[in-house]
Order: sequence, then structure tokens, then C-alpha cells
Amino acid sequence: MSTGFRGKSLSLICGALSWLRDWQEKRRQEEEQLLRPQRARADSADTAGQPDWVTAFVQEKQERDRVDRLKEEHIRRKKREDALEKIRHNVQLKYAAKRKRCEEDEAKRLLQLSKEALSQGGGEGVLDQLDHNEEELILAEYESDDEKKVVSGLEDDDDDLEEEHVTKIYYCSRTHSQLSQFVREVQKSPFGKDTRLVSLGSRQNLCVNEEVRRLGALQLINDRCMEMQKNKHEKKSDEENEGKKRRVSRTVCPFYSYEQMQFLRDEVLVEVKDIEQLVSLGRETKACPYYGSRFAIPAAQLVVLPYQMLLHEPTRNAAGIKLKDQIVIIDEAHNLIDTITCIHSAEVSGSQLCCAHSQLSQYMERYRKRLKAKNLMYIKQILYLLERFVAMLGGNVNQNPGCQAVSQTGTVLKTINDFLFQSQTDNINLFKVQRYCEKSLISRKLFGFVERYGGPASAVKINKENQKVAGLQNFLLTLQQGSDKEGTPQSPPVEAEHDQLRTASPLMQIEGFLSALTNANQDGRVIFNRQGTVGQSSLKFLLLNPAVHFAKVVEECRAVIIAGGTMQPVADFREQLLCCAGVDPARIVEFSCGHVIPPENILPLILCSGPSNQELEFTYQTRDLPQMMDETGRILCNLCNVIPGGVVCFFPSYEYEKQVYGHWEKTGLLSRLSAKKKIFQEPKKANQVEQVLVEYAKCIKRCSQTGGQMTGALLLSVVGGKMSEGINFSDDLGRCVIMVGMPYPNIRSPELQEKMTWLDKTMPRAGGQAPSRVLIENLCMKAVNQSIGRAIRHQQDFASIVLLDHRYARPAIFNKLPQWIRERTQVKPAFGSAFAELRKVRTRHILCPATNTVPHCPCLDLFQAFPLE
Repeated sequence: MSTGFRGKSLSLICGALSWLRDWQEKRRQEEEQLLRPQRARADSADTAGQPDWVTAFVQEKQERDRVDRLKEEHIRRKKREDALEKIRHNVQLKYAAKRKRCEEDEAKRLLQLSKEALSQGGGEGVLDQLDHNEEELILAEYESDDEKKVVSGLEDDDDDLEEEHVTKIYYCSRTHSQLSQFVREVQKSPFGKDTRLVSLGSRQNLCVNEEVRRLGALQLINDRCMEMQKNKHEKKSDEENEGKKRRVSRTVCPFYSYEQMQFLRDEVLVEVKDIEQLVSLGRETKACPYYGSRFAIPAAQLVVLPYQMLLHEPTRNAAGIKLKDQIVIIDEAHNLIDTITCIHSAEVSGSQLCCAHSQLSQYMERYRKRLKAKNLMYIKQILYLLERFVAMLGGNVNQNPGCQAVSQTGTVLKTINDFLFQSQTDNINLFKVQRYCEKSLISRKLFGFVERYGGPASAVKINKENQKVAGLQNFLLTLQQGSDKEGTPQSPPVEAEHDQLRTASPLMQIEGFLSALTNANQDGRVIFNRQGTVGQSSLKFLLLNPAVHFAKVVEECRAVIIAGGTMQPVADFREQLLCCAGVDPARIVEFSCGHVIPPENILPLILCSGPSNQELEFTYQTRDLPQMMDETGRILCNLCNVIPGGVVCFFPSYEYEKQVYGHWEKTGLLSRLSAKKKIFQEPKKANQVEQVLVEYAKCIKRCSQTGGQMTGALLLSVVGGKMSEGINFSDDLGRCVIMVGMPYPNIRSPELQEKMTWLDKTMPRAGGQAPSRVLIENLCMKAVNQSIGRAIRHQQDFASIVLLDHRYARPAIFNKLPQWIRERTQVKPAFGSAFAELRKVRTRHILCPATNTVPHCPCLDLFQAFPLE
């Protein structure tokens, strides 16, 4: 589905919730009809011949079972709805629950004080000559490769508490901010009062435990959370054995309380809340919002989540998301294929491989006598894999990767099987290694070990027992020096190094690469990227067939809606994603609607030549020519003379934007542009984008209020950059959007070449074009459509869109523009006629509403004062 108006998401969800409400009402009526006492159903049987007594018995039993099942479901649903209604209207229950929490907190505090008083009387025991806090770094015994249950018993508890999932809608979007905005729209809609909605997110967004949040990196937060859960269950078993030797106390999460999370679950279902409100509620109730929201999934009617959580099967299963016969809406899905590819691809550098090998070797030596045989076996397998992977990059794990030069640089692609054979790792079962890493939490244990002994900020006493550990510290320091040798010779502060160690956990990244290698041989490639040194080189898994991971979603769901404001061209979704996932073409329905703005509020122009009649064709061969850059500058000068407010100009890349900017500085074009518009450049760093946008908006507002020669601002942006997606240049922020050239992807990229080869082998030709050629054009036009859609953001908005390249007029390219833009686009062979159209549109939109005349303004004399450049 492709739509082009601001209320797209709300229109989608209102339609979906209306269907859900009608479907639930219809089902309720059918249940009531079945549950009513009825006559014998003999009348409905075949009158020609009565069934024998066995058939009659089976039919009656099936009917009774069905009625019993419906009764149970009806009772369960009624009970749940009554409980939620009671919570919704009974404020006293909330106060009672809050008072009970306070009493429990006080009791826990007193109990802790008693334990501390008792512990002061006796000395703490030393466990096997290990430090007090070091015991938790030891890997637990790994029972069996085939063991399905976790020893902690957490899964058993979850099975007992499992609730039946009602029919629901899963609404996915790209970012948490978009989801929060969507939830606020639902709150204002007619469905806001009686819809059971739950917002899901990552631990990074929902965790309220400050100790865990401080870890920063998502993987570290995940592992620490899982470990604290395990500690909670082990603590229970320890308390049952008071007579035995006391173990070292382990940290548990105070927010992981089942009773409090149940209370939070009910609060979430009673009233619609976004992520921020959910976190606030978690802090108030001292309950974990991450798990509390997951408990609410079965009873929820609308589940809001980032689409990475839905598209990644392990994450989906861990969250308790069940897609069977449910509705899935994927909004902002213009880059859905790229997202699936990125989620299931992985890359590791030579430095990470060597660092992980060193850390794991030191860990094994330190705790060899404490580790069980199964743990040692898997650790040695992982070490062997790391050793062979580094060898494939042309290095040695026992040497500093920053100092090992690579003899043969370049990029090589291999199939998964070829990579495993050449690296001599084909005899290792990667599925078992992956499961071991997941269940043993080895990356978390290793991170704790490095955090304790690897950082300069940690005080390490060098004695006979931990002398070998000093080697790890020295190795990490050499890695740091090796990576910084191109920079300043001064070493960074101790705190900065320690922060780097806290965020760097190479084994976590390597686990993702090992998991990627378990894909089918034909669905991916392994890329060797050999650079100057082993440390700079990398191994990357590239997923070629995203449909294999999307297939399960479309197989299980009742319906999948893929929606976006700029989805054209849609052929990629149909061919690469849906048909390859086994979807019957008859099931695929395409729907596209127009924009809510009147036709006169948008003027799209394809400009074939500039003011000096220079043909506009920004190919890799011609775009660097001085005359092309001069012509681009003359076009912008003329447009900025007549267009008030903000003008946004998109370039194909940061490098080209920088090159053109430098050329304009030398020729004086930049100073002529600056006389009419203050010039802003899109920064490469994400944390600087907000500041640039604020200054850009302030400048436009100031110019519109004060008048004068300066009429606004010009923002030089990059296609695919920070400002081409998710930023709204509405009203005066974007009265004109200019696209310089066609942003084709780098066809020399080995990854893109492999993707093109794979498509040509697996996909049929479409309209006489090779699939690889279609891919290149589609990638280009998706980026164009996403960028030019930034200007029109509401019904009263108006703007011009100028495409600077005659190739846009070619039918194959022209037809890939969004329909609402394509229908209004004019092709202008000469610049003069295009300029006249822009001036007419500008005059039309500044007419005084009262007198229908043009009010006097100094800006109106611009055309006479500044003739065509």
C-alpha cells in the first residue's frame, strides 16, 4: 500500500480497528448462537440416509467439545474484561496496591539491615581462593546440547502463566519516536478509550534499573538483565538450603517482581500509554516495563513495536509474539528489504577477532580448573574458529593485528560452504556453538572478566595467580596504540579507555557472525575485505535473499499490510519479498491513493537544461566537469531569487556536495547565493543535525518577519543522509526541493554486484529488462521519492519540486515517480519556461485572501532586480 498524506498511519489503524471490532462482534454473536440450547441437529443432517451410530457419536462428541471450548474461552474473556473494567473504574485498588508496595519495600529494608547486622559478627569465607565478586564470572555447567529446558525454571513458570492470545493487530514502524507519535494519535482517536494497546521496545528504551542502563550498549544491557534474572532464581534455591555452605551473594533486579509486573500489565491494558508513559509507570510501581509490557501481549488488541523486533525471529519468540492468524501492519516500509538484509547480516573486524581470541584465552587459563569439560570443549572450538578466521584475513591471532600488514588487499566474495571449507572449520557444528553461546552467556562472562582485569582503571595485583591476566591488559593497550597510530601520539585519558572497554565486547559481535553462517548456502555470501592491516580488514556476511526470513511472517499471519508514504516503485516488494517468500500472486493486492493537497499546491518540474543551455546529465563521467557545477550554481541562484523561505537541495553524496561547495567558493557563486539565502550544510554527525535544523528554521522565520534582501535559507543535503528521511520540511521550511542528478548506487560495490548477479540468476526478466538493471533504477528512485516527499506535509502546504537531469523524463524513470507527483509533473527542455512557471506559482500563493490582490512586499521586485543568471 502506498499513500501520500499525513494521516496515513491513523487511517490505517482506524480501518484495521474497525474491522477488528466488527469481527469480534460477529464472533461473539456466533458463539452465543452455538451456546444456546438447541434441538437435535438431525434436521440438518442428510435426510437421504441417516448416519450410523458411530458416526453420530463422533459428530456429537466433536460438537460437545467445540461448545465446551467456546464456553471456556467465553468465561476466560469475560473474566479478563471484568477485571480490567474493575481496575479502570476503581481508583481505590490502585491506592491499595501502592500502599502494599510501600509496606513490602519497608519490610525488605528491615530484613536487609538485619542481615547486615548478623554478617558483621562473622567473617566472610573465601571460595577456592577467588575474590568475593569473581565467583559470578565462572561459567555454569553446560548440561547437554539437546537440553531444551533452562535449569533456572524460568521457562516452566512462563508455561504455567501462558495466556491465550486474542486476535490482534501488530503495528510496526521504524523508530521509537514514530511509534510514540502514533500512540498519541490513537489516544486522540475514537478508539482511544476502549482499545487495549501495549507498546513494546528494547531493554535500552524500557529498562528502569539505573545500574543496568549505565552499561549503554544494547547487548551489554541484554546480557546483564538475563544474568540478574538467573541470579534471582538461583537465590531462591540457595535460600531453601540454609544449612549448606553459603554462596556468594549475587545481584538481582529489584524491578523483576512478578506481582508488580502483573499490576503494571493491568495498568497498561486499562489505558493507552506510549513508551515514555510506560517507563514512568514502571518507575512509579517499581515494576519492569520491559517484561510487564510483554505480559500484556496476549490480552492486547493492538501491539505497537519497532519492526526490527517483529522481523527477527529469535527476538520475536523471546518477546512472546505469536503471529498465527493475526494482522500485521508494517508502516514506513519503503526500506523494508534493506532492513531485513541488515538485521540478518553481520560484520567483524580483524581487531575484534584477535581481541576476542586473546580475552577468551586469558579467561580459559584463569579458570581452567573451575570449568567443566563441556565448557572447555566449546571454548576451544570458539578459539579455533577465531584463529582460522584471522588466518583467512592473512594474519596471526598471537600478534598485534594493527602491526600485521596484509599482503594481498582487496575484496573477495565466497559462498558460505566455500568459506567454511577454506577456513577448515566445516567440521564444527555451528548450530551447537551458537546454542552454547546463547545458553552459557559466555560473552557476558567474558565482558565481566575484561571489565575486571583488562581496563587500566581497575586495580590488578600482579601475583602468581593472576600474573597471566596482565598479558591481557598489555595486549589491549597495544591494540589501542595500534589503532591510534595514525592519530596523535598522546594516549587518551584513563576514563576514556575504560569507557571504550565497557562498550567494546568483540565476542558479542562475533556471535552474530557465527549465527549468520548458519543460513542456507545459496542465500548469502561471505565477504573478505582485506585492507592495509589485519586489524583494518574484516569478514562480513551478506544476506542475498531477505524473503527466507520474511516467509514465516506471511505464512502465519491472517493478513500483512506493507504501507508507506513513498513506496514506489513497488516491484521490489512484490518480486523480491512476497513472491520469493511463496506468496500466491492472487493474494497480493496493491492500493495507492492520491494526495490531499489540491493540484495547484505542488509544481514538479523536470529540468533538462540550465540558463546557459547546458544539458543537465549528472553521470559519474560528467558531473565533475566545471561547466556542470557552474550550471548547477546558476540554477540555484535564479531559483533562490524568486522562491521565499527555505530551499532544500539534495546531492547524490557527501563527497559531491563538498566538491560542488568548494568549486562555488572559488568561482564566487557561493557569495552570490549567500546574498539571498543563508547557506547551511547537512552535517555527517547525527548529533549535529538537530542544531543545524534549529538554526535553519530560525533564519527562515527571522527573514520572513524582518523582510530585506535576505529572503530565507538554503540547505544543502544528501540523498540517503540524515535529512532525507524522517525530517518534515513543511510550510516555509521547504518551499522548493531541488534534486541534483540521479543518486544511483555505486555499481562498483562488490556487495551490489553480487546482489545483481544473484537477482539475474533467480528472478525472471521484467518488461525486457534484466532484474539487476531494475534493481539499480529502483534503488535510485526510492531514494529520490523519499527525499522529494519531505516538502508537502499537510493539506494546506505548497511547494515546488525541481529535478535537475534530463534522464528523469525517460518513461522507465518517469513512471517510477509517486503517482500524485507524476500526474502533475511538467518536463521543461529549456530553463526559461521552467523559471516562468516557478514565478507564477509563487505569485499565486502570496495573494491576499481578503482582496485577492498581491500585497506590496520588497521580495516582489526580485525578478526585475535579478534577471536570469
